[in-house]
Amino acid sequence: MMKFEVGCQLAYSIYEPSTFIFNIGVVDNAYQQLKQEKLEIYPRLELDRYQDPLSGNRYFRLNAPKCKLHVSYQAIVELEHFSKDPDLIQEVSPADLPLEILPLLLPSRYCQSDKLINLAISEFGDLYAGYSKVTAICNWIYEKVAYLSGSSNPHTSAFDTATERVGVCRDFAHLGVAFCRSLNIPARFVNSYAYGLNPPDFHACFEAYLDDRWYLFDATRLVPQTGIIRIGTGRDAADVAFATIFGSVDMDKMNLFMNLIPDANTGTANKPTSTTEAIAIS
Repeated sequence: MMKFEVGCQLAYSIYEPSTFIFNIGVVDNAYQQLKQEKLEIYPRLELDRYQDPLSGNRYFRLNAPKCKLHVSYQAIVELEHFSKDPDLIQEVSPADLPLEILPLLLPSRYCQSDKLINLAISEFGDLYAGYSKVTAICNWIYEKVAYLSGSSNPHTSAFDTATERVGVCRDFAHLGVAFCRSLNIPARFVNSYAYGLNPPDFHACFEAYLDDRWYLFDATRLVPQTGIIRIGTGRDAADVAFATIFGSVDMDKMNLFMNLIPDANTGTANKPTSTTEAIAIS
């Protein structure tokens, strides 16, 4: 088990009354347990809070006047993964999937899996069905797509990334999701805090549904999978943007942090590392 302190500070200039929907709070579940949490808003404004019963995603909405808005979030989280030998993890046919999983086989705004079926079948269709096939998808993305900051925009889709072969973590995750869905593997986009990411930022990866749970994948290889703490999951980035804004607003500042907390008894801590095991945090 590892313990982390995570959080972010966000600042905005608001030019007219505006509405914000934030998704920056850590999901609390059996594998990432929320021990402490603090959210501060200046100026003090009334908040509406909502937690999705299926995903666990946590949202809060605020209506702000013309002002300088400051949002500060911090949490202490204990992270303990579920792990399994990848060779034992199989795919699940659509006929046997839980009904609530079926929508995550379908195309979405940024993950047009229907447009990538031919490419997915030609590259991965003959591979052994299971965890290793999703690993092969990640390997393909890592080897074929250049990671370049600023190379995409909020409109870039998985089809664009497959065509242009350049992107950032958001684009790598969208392409991984789209390829999986093209091959009848349910997949969903993950927004997260990530240990050791440089520069610190919200990090995107994805999960694929195999056997009886969601397994975590990250085609960027920028951070160890054991150092990822989930904020939200969705069909694609549109579902889990850290801030959705309605109004005339400029962002002035965004700072993120994720620090490893040493054990109180020993004063030491095991750092997140890369692993050959399959990892799940939900």
